[in-house]
Order: sequence, then structure tokens, then C-alpha cells
Amino acid sequence: MKRILIAASAVLLLGGCFPTGKTEGDPAQGRVDSLQRLLDQKDVELNDIMGSINEVQEGMRRINEAQGRVTIADGNRENASSKEVIRENMEFIQEAMQQNRDMIAQLKEKLRNSSLHADKLAKAIENLQKQVDEQARRIQELEAQLAEKDAQLAEQGEQISALTTENAAKDEKVAQQDAELHKAWFVFGLAKELREQKILTKGDVLRSGEFNKDYFTQIDIRYDKDIRFYSKSAKILTSHPSGSYNLTKDRQGQYELHITDPAKFWSVSKYLVVQVK
Repeated sequence: MKRILIAASAVLLLGGCFPTGKTEGDPAQGRVDSLQRLLDQKDVELNDIMGSINEVQEGMRRINEAQGRVTIADGNRENASSKEVIRENMEFIQEAMQQNRDMIAQLKEKLRNSSLHADKLAKAIENLQKQVDEQARRIQELEAQLAEKDAQLAEQGEQISALTTENAAKDEKVAQQDAELHKAWFVFGLAKELREQKILTKGDVLRSGEFNKDYFTQIDIRYDKDIRFYSKSAKILTSHPSGSYNLTKDRQGQYELHITDPAKFWSVSKYLVVQVK
């Protein structure tokens, strides 16, 4: 930038080589005015070019700031908003980079069409182009790093999803096995009904392998501990350890079973058969 200011100063110093006073009727005055207009034109062109250079430099500064925000967000991806911060800032960087490229092209065109023909300005623009290119290279590296991180996170996400699915399947299987272990069945009915379903045969209960299992009600022994028989007469036909249950009557005199120790009650048989009248 110092070189640019030196070039600008050199152009302005050209004005000191000509007299500034005006002499009425002096034939040289026309040439002085013409040179002054030329200097004014060069001053305008120089200011325009300098303004464009400042815009490019400001764009580069803002790109650096956005790059810093991306780097911070990338290191804090567990934050839900980080992905959005990265996306927004990368979009801004791409737009700003394109604006800088366009501005550099315009600067070269302005200098080529100007009356300045200053080598130092051309050198300054060339250096500016190198800075923009170097910044573009760093942004490409950042994009590559982000893409690699996204790929890693995607792979980890797939692994976690697969593991979650596998664990869910295992949990479901365990739950099914657990539920199977805690299944039990009960039935109550008249002696005639129990015989018809081959649950009771010749006074023996569940001795026939052909008894109708669908006639039983399935329960979960962990939760189903009270069974009502809706009868004033109830006789348990299957074997269940004493002390693991209470067979009592409700206010209407109807029997109901209260299982006080499920593990013990169902330890002999997972089937409960009760004959009612």
C-alpha cells in the first residue's frame, strides 16, 4: 500500500512542475489548463482505483473473520446451532470470494483503460491478486477439512444408528424372552366344561396332552396377582405351594385368589386350574 501512495504522490507532484498563476492573454495558459484537467482526471482515476483496492482488502478481512467463526463452530459440533453457523458463514465466504475476484478483474480493467499507466499500481494490484489467491487456497483447505469431518460424522452416525438398531433388537429379544419366562395361564370353570376341554380327565388335571390351551387366559406373573372366580365355590385343582397365596371371599361371598409370592406360586406349574360351581 505504501507503494501505491508513493505512486499517487508522484502523479500529484507533476502539478508542481507547472506555474499556477494565470496571465491574461498568455498563450501558455491553455496548455496549463489542459495539464491541470489531465491531473484532475488522473486524481479521479487514482481515487477510484484506491477505493476499489480498499474494498477488496475489506472483503478479505471479513472473509478472515467468517473463517474464524467456522473454525470455532467446527470445534463445537455437539452444539446444535454449529452446523447452521458453518453453513451460513461458508455461503458468505463463497460470495465474498467471488466479489473479490470480480473486483480484481475490474481493477485490472480500470488501470488498463486509465491514463495513469503506473507500474507501481499494477504491481500493487498484482500483489493483491496473490493475496486473494492465497486466501482462496486456505478456504479450499478449510472446505476439504469440513468435508472430511462431515464424512467422519456421517460414518459415525451410521455406526451409531446400526448399533442402536442392534441394541434395540437385542433389548426386544430380551424383553420377549423375559416376558416368555413370566407367562402363566389360568382357567376356571365347571367340572363339565373342564372335561369337555380335556383339562380334566377321569379326575386328573392336565394329564392329557390334548387339553385345549386356548381355553386358558394368559397372564404375566409379575403383574397379575389377583384373580376373581365369580363363584361362591372354588377348588384349586393344580399344585401350588402353600404359603404363596390366599384364597378368600369378597363381600358378595365370591372367591378370589391373591398370589402373595408369584415366584413360589408358579414354581411347580405355570398353569392354574380352578373348578367352580
